[in-house]
Amino acid sequence: MPLVLQAAFIGLVQGLTEFIPVSSSAHLIAVPRLLGWNDPFINSNAFDVMLHMGTLVALLIYFRTDLVGLLLAWLASIRDRSIGQDPQRRLAWLIFISMLPGAVLGALGEGFFDTFFREHSLLFIAGLLAVGATILWLAEWLGSRRRELEELRTSDAVGIGAAQALALFPGISRSGITISAGLFAGLTREAAARFSFLMATPIIAGAGIWKARELLGGGIPSSDLLPLAAGFAMALIAGLVAIAFLLAYLRRRSTALFIGYRYLLAAGLVAFVLLNR
Repeated sequence: MPLVLQAAFIGLVQGLTEFIPVSSSAHLIAVPRLLGWNDPFINSNAFDVMLHMGTLVALLIYFRTDLVGLLLAWLASIRDRSIGQDPQRRLAWLIFISMLPGAVLGALGEGFFDTFFREHSLLFIAGLLAVGATILWLAEWLGSRRRELEELRTSDAVGIGAAQALALFPGISRSGITISAGLFAGLTREAAARFSFLMATPIIAGAGIWKARELLGGGIPSSDLLPLAAGFAMALIAGLVAIAFLLAYLRRRSTALFIGYRYLLAAGLVAFVLLNR
């Protein structure tokens, strides 16, 4: 398959799995291996940055009104040195608090997570897919699902932020673990997903900028420009579809579909490894 089509397909996978709680990192590691795609471009930093930029732009487009309002509220709280009773200011600071654990761990463990897990056994990833599915199932079972976003507490934001740091392990899923933490905190499914997406925006932006710094010093081959654009465009389009789908889906249904998919994918990866030994 031509590289540009491979890049577009991987962009599609990234856009869908970044927001649906099934682990984008696990898919980005497993899919090329399962399909036998071994072009170095697919695992390059440049391609990884463009995929994340695609999903970032999807977040910025979908939540543009919310994000502008939250940014203005956050700046106003700094100017006034007060949060007061303004729910927007409060939510902005809760998002800020929630992003700190993941940002710190991501910066400290950048090299480890970028290299070790891409080379690790699919069995390890399968295990983490099952662990993430079990956590999500427990959150569905134990969470009250009665609280809305306006009722989120500081302790809840800290807990969800700490959970987000676990998403650095492929198979756990950023959206999956943060939605799980939100459900454990008693949030409704839609509120947990919305907070997950809002708090992901600065994290994805920061990770993209952090990784892009390595690319600024060196040029990108002209032959890679079209595959990069294809991956970015597909990640953006698929990301918009995935966000809209998940928020609408969770208004009416549980996460059982995604839990089942994660277990099936984990079992499929185990079978793939065993059959190829």
